[in-house]
Amino acid sequence: MSSPVSSSPAPAVVCVGESMVLITPTDACLADAAVASLTHAGAEANVAVGLAAAGHRAVWASRLGADPLAQRLTAELERRRVELWVEHDHDAPTGVMFKDPGVESSAVYYYRRGSAASRMAPGFLGSERLGGVRIVHTTGITPALSPSCLAMVERLYDDARAAGAVVSFDVNDRRALWSEEEAAATLARLADAADIAFVGRDEAERIWGTATPAAIRAHLPHCGLLVVKDGDVGATAFDGDAAPVFVPAPAVDVVEPVGAGDAFASGFLAATLDGEDLATRLSAGHAAAARVLTIAADLPPLTPVA
Repeated sequence: MSSPVSSSPAPAVVCVGESMVLITPTDACLADAAVASLTHAGAEANVAVGLAAAGHRAVWASRLGADPLAQRLTAELERRRVELWVEHDHDAPTGVMFKDPGVESSAVYYYRRGSAASRMAPGFLGSERLGGVRIVHTTGITPALSPSCLAMVERLYDDARAAGAVVSFDVNDRRALWSEEEAAATLARLADAADIAFVGRDEAERIWGTATPAAIRAHLPHCGLLVVKDGDVGATAFDGDAAPVFVPAPAVDVVEPVGAGDAFASGFLAATLDGEDLATRLSAGHAAAARVLTIAADLPPLTPVA
């Protein structure tokens, strides 16, 4: 990996998953655009960016190609103060994603089959590497990339816990990546086994037929802390056997919705690291999501370092 094991204190959070170059039209829809921006896309790295912006030491761990797109991604994440644990693959490319933005929803087009990240395999991060880390975060996108990535995520749960870390999992179902049957079973198993799990009420209804937060909790009874996000309605947290906690979402003039879920997770996890109570953690998630909902990019603009 490009970042050797350091003797300094461990990072607070390690986020594991694929990042791609995101190409977004800026002057028209994708079919008609003459101008586009090139930036970063990747759920787990988005969470790392949000945590770093909140003042926490965050790592993004993955694999990239040995190509200019990888250079662009690593430079972008380093500018955002994310630490990188990255392997470069000379035989597989960095993935690319196109987005066609819309207020209600955005169409996305992936060019990631056979990417360097899809070659992650069990033992990519061992328990020794994760020593001292407080939270290991990944999403349902990663196990959908390949059989080896699924096996890696399953092993990651064990390695994280052996290192004393909490496992955080965002369901983040991507219909284009695998069958509905495989997704439903695998995502339920991984979410239910997590210490902290995030899921959208709408995606849970789509893949599991669970229409309410209570039904989702019944479907995932073993997850330690389950957070159900319901768009502009709010979010409900189920912490063990305690009564659920609901916090309404603030009113936001939405420009584009992609990336808001990652931002919510980063806000919630940052407040978790700060030792806040559950309602405050949900509010922090909403506030982080609101900052992304008002822009057309997955990440807020860079702020100058003082």
